[in-house]
Amino acid sequence: MKAVIGIGTNIGDRLENLKYSISALDLIPETKVEKISNVYETEPWGYENQDKFLNCAVIVETQLSPNAILGVCLGIEAGMGRKRKFKNGPRIIDLDLLLYENAKANTNELKLPHPGVFNRAFVLAPLADLFTDKTVFGYNFKNEYSKCNFDGVSIYTS
Repeated sequence: MKAVIGIGTNIGDRLENLKYSISALDLIPETKVEKISNVYETEPWGYENQDKFLNCAVIVETQLSPNAILGVCLGIEAGMGRKRKFKNGPRIIDLDLLLYENAKANTNELKLPHPGVFNRAFVLAPLADLFTDKTVFGYNFKNEYSKCNFDGVSIYTS
């Protein structure tokens, strides 16, 4: 199965944080990173009094279940030293399971598709890189993409 994982960071060496987390995903048994979006520099969302983020998204091919992939993401975050001090606050790394092929979920632990996946510019920009026809796993996001405000989102060049 394929899954889409969104990755963001705004603490420390942001680009290195992205690279490290992608490498960590690629080391997971029965999981292979297939495609990586462009990296975007984005304004903070939800809590604005913090540094800008770098965001990207990846497609992984995996034999793991959605819950197992979620656990992997949380483990990588913990291993990189993520501290959850308050909602939408600064973070060294954030790995969100955005979509999982042929799966939906609505539990306290896991919601698929991830809430807000199709209406947040920092998610839609990398998602459109990965799925240029703006269709992913049966979800068409052309309309949401065309209406989205991409102010504060730019391709990152180091």
